[in-house]
Amino acid sequence: MGPTLLGPDGQPRCRWCAAAPEFLHYHDAEWGFPVTDDHRLFEKLCLEGFQSGLSWRTILVKRENFRKAFLGFDYRRVARLGERDVERLLGDSGIVRHRGKIEAVIHNARMAEEMAQREGSLASYFWRHEPNPAQLAEPQTASASASSQALSKDLKKRGWKFVGPTTVYAFMQAVGLINDHAAGCVTRARVEQARRALAFSIP
Repeated sequence: MGPTLLGPDGQPRCRWCAAAPEFLHYHDAEWGFPVTDDHRLFEKLCLEGFQSGLSWRTILVKRENFRKAFLGFDYRRVARLGERDVERLLGDSGIVRHRGKIEAVIHNARMAEEMAQREGSLASYFWRHEPNPAQLAEPQTASASASSQALSKDLKKRGWKFVGPTTVYAFMQAVGLINDHAAGCVTRARVEQARRALAFSIP
């Protein structure tokens, strides 16, 4: 069984995107495309933390609920949440009600504030950790890497929580730090083109 299969338009795609109806659009329009917006970077890392121990489909179908609950993942606003908000969120059936993960999002929002002040932006920090593609494993054959281990270690040193190497690797895949689409996938070339065209000024 190969790493790709034909999609509804007859084009080859990563095999995983056929596992659930929600995955096709996510695969074609989001996964692996470079993200430089700080709120979206924060959102992606938080959602990957929530996904730990669960299926990505569970998180994806609840994503709009997560966005509403966590104020659009505006980390400056999330950083102001307190214990009363944690209790409120634990009663929100639209999200994953895990106290440790909810508290980690609020805690990490405060870490993100510090990082943005020190680095200029979250994008400036995370894109400094883009690995050399030549040093990566074949697409979708690894769940962690030397680069995700290094980034995880640095985030933990800075005080972030729920940022283990596997979570960080999934984050790197999702935001385009790694193009992990299968070699024959029609979206891989589009992601690579977007990565080459990436031209943004990072403070």
